[in-house]
Amino acid sequence: MKIMIRMFLAAILMASAVLTSDAQTIKDSGYRIVAHINSNGTIKNASYRTIGYITNDGTIKTAAYKTIGHVKSDGTVQDASYRTVGRIKADGTVLDKSYTTIGHVGKDGRVMDKGYRPMGYADDIPLPWAAVFFFFMSEMN
Repeated sequence: MKIMIRMFLAAILMASAVLTSDAQTIKDSGYRIVAHINSNGTIKNASYRTIGYITNDGTIKTAAYKTIGHVKSDGTVQDASYRTVGRIKADGTVLDKSYTTIGHVGKDGRVMDKGYRPMGYADDIPLPWAAVFFFFMSEMN
């Protein structure tokens, strides 16, 4: 599950990030690079192999263009069938589909589990996209 989660980190985080023509990097809790985000929406793993895409409307796709989820502008996270699997509040609190708090995303880019232990870093990435990767991706597969 961790490998699948890491595979699509960049795709989710890219949706509303302001990117330059160079690729951004996403890091795990040990500051190891796990993904690269290109400005055109192509997501590559640490070895630069294409692993996914994100469209401008928040649709998340695999490298084979299979839709695996959607991130809405209001913080709602949906699976490929548009079933809600979670929500991200404006303050960075992350809720699962039962409204149970499962984590937090800080304004400084730290992504933390419900016990506030760091899970990764998404500097200059909007809170919803960071939260989706770390907390909901496994439910979208």
